[in-house]
Amino acid sequence: MTDIDFFLRVLLETLTLFFMLVGLVGLLVPIFPGLVVIWLTTLVYALIQVSIQGVTWFEWILFAIITLLMIAGSIVDNIIIAKHVREKQVPWGSIILGYLAGVIGSIFFTPLIGILAAPAGLFGAEYLRLRDYRVAFASTHAWMTGWGITIAVRIAIGVVMIGLWMIWAWL
Repeated sequence: MTDIDFFLRVLLETLTLFFMLVGLVGLLVPIFPGLVVIWLTTLVYALIQVSIQGVTWFEWILFAIITLLMIAGSIVDNIIIAKHVREKQVPWGSIILGYLAGVIGSIFFTPLIGILAAPAGLFGAEYLRLRDYRVAFASTHAWMTGWGITIAVRIAIGVVMIGLWMIWAWL
């Protein structure tokens, strides 16, 4: 391996890790698709590796596992939040209004507004439905608990995805 080859390899791996870490930190923002960013970064790395030196069957297996983790992690957040809120007998209409408030707040304002708008939307929908702020607050508390668990699970999945890429790149 020449010096320029070594430099380009280090540059590729450094940029790959940087974008993966951006995806990992982005998981703190509900609307940011951090796991997809990590996966897309892995895909670009794989395509570059295929064009340079090829990819072994073991590396393709690692990529397949990373892909399955991305898919599972992208679905799990909605399941966990909905499960916690449904345990409080919150109807799907209120849950959907909470999600919509978060998405609209994130798109038209900032992700921070989206973070605040989602539970506020659920609280508003539940308060209008029941006219009881205590029950509406309990529903919102369940939403926030589910959201916190979701962040922890998605960050754990993201760390595993990055760890699998590290095995691929550095072993």
